[in-house]
Amino acid sequence: MIAKQYLFTAIFWALLGSLFSVIMRIQLGFPDADVSWLKPLLGRWIQDGRLDPEFYLSMVTIHGTIMIFFVLTAGLSGTFSNLLIPLQIGARDMASPFINMLSYWLFFISGFIMFCSLFLSTGPAAGGWTSYPPLSALPEALRGSGGGVTLWIISMVFFIVSTLLGGLNYITTVLNLRTHGMYMTRLPLTVWGLFFTAILGLVSFPVLFSAMLLLISDRTFGTSFFLSEIYIGGKPLHFSGGSPILFEHLFWFLGHPEVYIAIMPAFGITSEVISIFSRKPIFGYSAMVVSFLIITILSALVWAHHMFVSGMNPFLGSVFSLTSFIIAVPSSVKVFNWLATLWRGSIEFTPAMLFAIGMVSFFITGGLTGLFVANPAIDIMVHDTHFVVAHFHLVMGSAAMFGFICGVYHWYPKIFGRLLNSQLGYLHFWITFAGIYLIFFPMHYVGMAGFPRRYYSFTIFESFSKYYDLNILISVAAFATFGGQLIFIYNFIHSMYRGRVAGENPWRANTLEWTTEPVPGHGNWKGPLPIVHRWPYDYSKPGAKEDYISQTVPYSETMDSNLPEDQKRGGKSNIIEGEKKDEDL
Repeated sequence: MIAKQYLFTAIFWALLGSLFSVIMRIQLGFPDADVSWLKPLLGRWIQDGRLDPEFYLSMVTIHGTIMIFFVLTAGLSGTFSNLLIPLQIGARDMASPFINMLSYWLFFISGFIMFCSLFLSTGPAAGGWTSYPPLSALPEALRGSGGGVTLWIISMVFFIVSTLLGGLNYITTVLNLRTHGMYMTRLPLTVWGLFFTAILGLVSFPVLFSAMLLLISDRTFGTSFFLSEIYIGGKPLHFSGGSPILFEHLFWFLGHPEVYIAIMPAFGITSEVISIFSRKPIFGYSAMVVSFLIITILSALVWAHHMFVSGMNPFLGSVFSLTSFIIAVPSSVKVFNWLATLWRGSIEFTPAMLFAIGMVSFFITGGLTGLFVANPAIDIMVHDTHFVVAHFHLVMGSAAMFGFICGVYHWYPKIFGRLLNSQLGYLHFWITFAGIYLIFFPMHYVGMAGFPRRYYSFTIFESFSKYYDLNILISVAAFATFGGQLIFIYNFIHSMYRGRVAGENPWRANTLEWTTEPVPGHGNWKGPLPIVHRWPYDYSKPGAKEDYISQTVPYSETMDSNLPEDQKRGGKSNIIEGEKKDEDL
């Protein structure tokens, strides 16, 4: 139930955030067009047929906040942690159902406060999703720096507390509530991804919480943590001794781990789906788990590569550049293992499989441009241009979102007991996949030409006039991509009531969630909890009667297909002695 609540809330926010991006692309693709037809939606923010420039900054801010925090953090982790962790480890429920429910309602309150900020007379926050001072610290800096930023900060405080409570619950559940035989080495990679995501959130989100408290203090109590030597109208303000660079350090200590908080659940989901629909064991299970661990550690040591132009010591910049290149290694291990799993597999191209492959494609493409911005000499030239926008929308936004959608297609039968329409799923995939590349691939060239991000219009720069047609192409692709998501929404809602009824195990998968009823009731399993005998990726084993063997099947029942390494994988529950103990239990 809580997974459904997270899912429905995330879909609402994803639609709203995407709608803001469509309005932004209308402005950027057709900057001189009359948009009076948007007045019924935007009201006073349309003046004389033009979008208000400060409201454009507000849309940039709220779009980024919604998509990064409400959709790719709370939506992705909240939905699949609640759905999969208890089911895949063989637990009745989360360690603390009360805290679990509380974490959702705090997230809901956070979103409600953010939504209310859209209706302020001065507009919502307008300092960018990073909310750098002084725009976020001085209420008089912009119209959107007033009540909009105040509500933004309050919303983020609720959100951070929600995330911390959820993360504590996920970690405790994985460590303490695994069923008999479910050793850590037998966890599906989805659980590993969600587990390390929760750890990373507990490490990094408290730092953002401290930044929010100091920012409130600067705005309300006249302190100078982030402000110094500020002049308004030629008159100096009383602030002295603070530094906006301090806020950047605090923000990006969360901001870059946030990239992996958003995408590591997608890594786990993609690994699971690729293995199932390749009908092959995942390649390099141990390497995948170790790469999760290395990414979790290194992601907390790369934050200042967002600050190469902030005036930091060049030597310090070289250190963060080095760690940024090093973190590409475990990421590359994952890509190699996914491709190796696909290699010579008996691939079944379900919608979930297509979105998993699309996620790998976006991660490769966006990851390659990450090598550019990790190099200070190049980043200084493309920093805060559309090149960076294209990079992180591919490597984090699109890749993580494809992992999210992949998980919805794959586990929809477990949530609702029915199957999504596969034909509409194929249409949804191809429109979205092609649309995203048509949006962000050309944007790299606009960025390399120097077009800055967050600018309301490029027509005031003569040098950018030759990219007018390219901006129109990007905008039209954005409109088509948004339309593709409406197909998914129709499929999602229609299939809840009219979709084909799913069986107990429609994908012929091995993990424990497919041993329950199609839609598990309270306690997940009616009888005793299942006993685990093997790892979750026994697909297409020579000599086996079928091309999959559930984790609950003892090795003693599959003697014709047991391999030499199965004795090792069996751990304490090996082929003879351990299984006898399991039967006695």
